[in-house]
Amino acid sequence: MASFNRRNFLGGALAVGGLAAVSVRPTWAAGANEQVNIGLIGCGGRGAELLRSFRKVPGLKVAALCDPDEQHVDALAKEYDGAAKYRDLRKLLDSKDIDAVVIATPNHWHCLAAIWALEAGKHVYVEKPLGHMNWDGRQVVNAANRYGLVCQVGTQQRSDPMQAEIKQFLHEDKTLGAIEKVRVNRFGVRGPIGKRDTALAPPASVDYNLWLGPAQDEPLMRNALHYDWHWMWNTGSGEMGNWGVHILDDVRNNVFQDSVAFPRRVVAGGGRFGEGDCGETPNLHCALLDTGKYPVIVAVCNLPEKVGGKASPPSPGPGSGYIVYCEGGRFEGQRGQAKAFDVDGKEIRKFKGDSGAGHQQNFVDAVRSGKSSALNAPVKMGHESTEWCNLANVAYRAASNSSSARQLAQELHVIEDALVMVEQLKGVAREHGAAESDFRAGPVLTFDAATQQFTGNDAAAANKLLRREDRAGFEVREIEPTATAAG
Repeated sequence: MASFNRRNFLGGALAVGGLAAVSVRPTWAAGANEQVNIGLIGCGGRGAELLRSFRKVPGLKVAALCDPDEQHVDALAKEYDGAAKYRDLRKLLDSKDIDAVVIATPNHWHCLAAIWALEAGKHVYVEKPLGHMNWDGRQVVNAANRYGLVCQVGTQQRSDPMQAEIKQFLHEDKTLGAIEKVRVNRFGVRGPIGKRDTALAPPASVDYNLWLGPAQDEPLMRNALHYDWHWMWNTGSGEMGNWGVHILDDVRNNVFQDSVAFPRRVVAGGGRFGEGDCGETPNLHCALLDTGKYPVIVAVCNLPEKVGGKASPPSPGPGSGYIVYCEGGRFEGQRGQAKAFDVDGKEIRKFKGDSGAGHQQNFVDAVRSGKSSALNAPVKMGHESTEWCNLANVAYRAASNSSSARQLAQELHVIEDALVMVEQLKGVAREHGAAESDFRAGPVLTFDAATQQFTGNDAAAANKLLRREDRAGFEVREIEPTATAAG
């Protein structure tokens, strides 16, 4: 593969206000049987899982491993003899031997790593959520289009053959009749992350400057550096941006058939409850999304039903999945399986999938062809599904107390469903020592898809949460969109 030096490109192409309008076409696409060399950026637990899936793809070689924690790299290198080892992803991206990268970093690095890789002429597989913030995700979409490279998001359920059967059942056969509304659940207990009196010192094995990247250098008051970054706004997106992306991507794919890019209004509430925890993202989170088509109600619960217990509260339908309520019954979907029930609650059909086992093969096939159109989860779809979750997070962060949530639920004819959900989550909060006022709610935020901004009352505060302030040297720069996508 021809070398493409990121630093040389930036030196010549930066223009006032962003990147100059140049188009870098891919210099290489493999033949059907040609070897594809990949590099992994982010060698923690998820990165290791991804590589075990990728190495099943014929003709693929794991050529490089990169992580700011050298212990992660050294541990994974034992499984991939001969793979080059890096701490700084910029050095990996300068390698002529790498055709594509797999990005499995913490959330705050996803967009910048993907953009740098695309600028360096590498095809990209990036884990969800695509963007830590709305603005960042849009720049990745623009970069993939501008440079004509393949960019797949790790919403692997898009590659499950079961999804085509579901769409046939719901929309073509219309076995359950007209769709009325959707409920999304993510009920799964997660323990507290600790609350320290003195800041945690990063492990000696970690280059902490590289680990932080675009994130701000804030004191670490939790007990562990790795994984628990999910529950801090500086580096993570909470459960809504973790499991929520998978489930809402299924909803967008199977229920909406990708016809709605962004919700037009959103209201959210919840809080973070429990003792001995410094986390910032909510462990009880509810949201109502006005899509202009079917209302979507989302419930996230990371607390056990009872203090000291291990079981989540009961949920309608799957604990991690969605329910499609129709005039003639309901459909319940989750990763790898689904069921349909008639109006009397009798099960009438089962669906069985493979949870997206072919997602990595799909990416490599697209790399070999050089065609983004061959992807099951192209970056634009991944960005839009991520944004349903990011907007729900913004609505939570903008919340205080408001009656507008009830008003919107009434308008969308889901008042009973919303009230039952909220009261259940409030009950869990009370069980964990919260007062009624601790459970935040509202206001309703209106989102303009054309401008990618909130409008109307309460818009100013919410708009500030659509883009982060990046640390110097790790800024996500603006990339002007191109007229059409590549491939």
